[in-house]
Amino acid sequence: MPYSEKVMEHFKNPHNQGEIFDAVAIGEVGNPLCGDMMKIYLKIEKDNSDNRLKDKIKDIKFETLGCAAAIACSSILTDMANGKNLKQAFNIEKVDIVKGLGELPPVKLHCSVLASDGLKVVVQNYLRDQGVLDNYQDIKNFKVKDSH
Repeated sequence: MPYSEKVMEHFKNPHNQGEIFDAVAIGEVGNPLCGDMMKIYLKIEKDNSDNRLKDKIKDIKFETLGCAAAIACSSILTDMANGKNLKQAFNIEKVDIVKGLGELPPVKLHCSVLASDGLKVVVQNYLRDQGVLDNYQDIKNFKVKDSH
């Protein structure tokens, strides 16, 4: 299965890989069909307003157990989300990840869904920990689908 040059670059030299030991939020997702597991860690810079969606991602890292495509999707996702506010990060979709990588083989598109879902889960977890998740119904209502 041929991967694009960009996928191989992110697989061989993943960006932002590792753990943030003092993370303010952690999200974990997995795909039982293929065995991929992804954990995303965030450090947040709070905005001065009461709108937590304006809080910015100060640092983001990932740990992924999976194929080359899963690692590449995790890597490009962290590049895309770093420095963004939580609303912008939550809105990163699988098509953005695939576009960022150039392409993915059709059989590996589920890896982009897993990465996008992982970021959405960590944003949910942060807002829940802040005690404000009920203020953001679209984020509160997000559910990871059972199979990608």
